[in-house]
Amino acid sequence: MLLNISQHSALTLQEQIIEQIRTRIFRDELAGDQALTSIRALSKDLRVGVNTVQRAYEHLLREELIYARAGKGFFVTPLKPTDIAEKTQQRFTEALQNLLNEARREGLSGGNMQQIFEQLNTAAEDGNA
Repeated sequence: MLLNISQHSALTLQEQIIEQIRTRIFRDELAGDQALTSIRALSKDLRVGVNTVQRAYEHLLREELIYARAGKGFFVTPLKPTDIAEKTQQRFTEALQNLLNEARREGLSGGNMQQIFEQLNTAAEDGNA
């Protein structure tokens, strides 16, 4: 499994592994029931610690994007398009809620947040984001 990990990314190595595997699952580049590279092999390939890959796989297990078979390794959970849409919406909602809470703590009003969101959404739809 080819992943592109960078020491210069704003994301931790673990987060980069999680994000890239999640994206490949959601894009159907990793099919349901497909075996993932073993933890040791992936850590060697990426030149990262075994614990980093272990924690990334554990995170993906909690998200129910992968599953483990004792003695066999890790596999991609078969997902229907509706499952993917639900998981994506749930992740977006949680991330947005965290941002809203932080913005409110820092004094940004609901109206300001809505205006910023609408501007960013319009820019994204126009391909400018």
